[in-house]
Amino acid sequence: MYLSIFYALAAAALFGASTPLAKLLGINISPVLLAGLLYLGSGVGLTIVRFIRDRGWQKTGLTQAEWPWLMGAIAFGGVLGPVALMFGLTRTSGATASLMLNLEAVLTALLAWVVFKENADRRIVAGMVAIVAGGLVLSWPLGSGQSHDWIGPVAVAVACFCWAIDNNLTRKVSASDALFIAGIKGLVAGGVNCSLALFLGARIPEITVLGPTLLVGFFGYGVSLVLFVLALRGLGTARTGAYFSTAPFLGAAIAILVLGEPVSLTFWVAAILMGIGVWTHLTESHAHDHQHDPLTHGHRHVHDEHHQHEHSFEWDGAEPHSHVHDHAPIRHSHPHFPDIHHRHKH
Repeated sequence: MYLSIFYALAAAALFGASTPLAKLLGINISPVLLAGLLYLGSGVGLTIVRFIRDRGWQKTGLTQAEWPWLMGAIAFGGVLGPVALMFGLTRTSGATASLMLNLEAVLTALLAWVVFKENADRRIVAGMVAIVAGGLVLSWPLGSGQSHDWIGPVAVAVACFCWAIDNNLTRKVSASDALFIAGIKGLVAGGVNCSLALFLGARIPEITVLGPTLLVGFFGYGVSLVLFVLALRGLGTARTGAYFSTAPFLGAAIAILVLGEPVSLTFWVAAILMGIGVWTHLTESHAHDHQHDPLTHGHRHVHDEHHQHEHSFEWDGAEPHSHVHDHAPIRHSHPHFPDIHHRHKH
């Protein structure tokens, strides 16, 4: 389970690093086109990696029941969310938008707890509050003095809600191939944002800017999203979203270390709050007697107590391995997170 926590924090670090890296590389293009190229670098790069890994194009491994969840995640996270954000940025300041973006983690957790019935105890809620509070402190607009209409912030809030839906729907397919899930989302989001940017009059930059932008997108959006999906697989939506909320802080830390930007008091206050939140989650212990219902899905696994099944093919004994398999009903008690095998009611 701690490997999943590492995945979530690593995903946040890579995503948080994308902004200071873009600044370091001198990437200066329109926000809409930048978002499109970052997503496109993610989608194209991951598709190439998957093609090389599988030595050609292989089946996705998604079951028929999982495709609607993935399509919904792509529609909300890859199409509606970015468009709403870009519209919101035209009607509000960057500082206000950064502040509003903290809503994503809150809405993600609320949907996970209220709609999808994911477990949440007081300790997890307290940790979530501390992490989000740190994000609010870090992004609070100091000395702005600017006034904006309400349409811009509402549009940013709508984008956060779209991404919250995306996160919860992606959890439904997180047992499947993370490279495919992240790659197809990057291709769709990249295509939508680039098309919108070109429609608005943007021009494709020269190769000296295009290349670094796609590379930053591959790591900051693509590899980050793969790690995010792996974290969803092991932690559930709310906990993964909470860890991922450290991205602004990690991005600020990288900017301080790499770009030599000054350290502010708000940075240290945010560091303390987020540190408390992460520690609260790390020290969580959730164990009780629970029932596993019959389940059929496919993912990489070893034959532990949750994977006691026969094989319909000749198995060479190698572990971990991946194939579609059945879970028989089982009742037991042990420490666990709301991962892909523990989505039971309490």
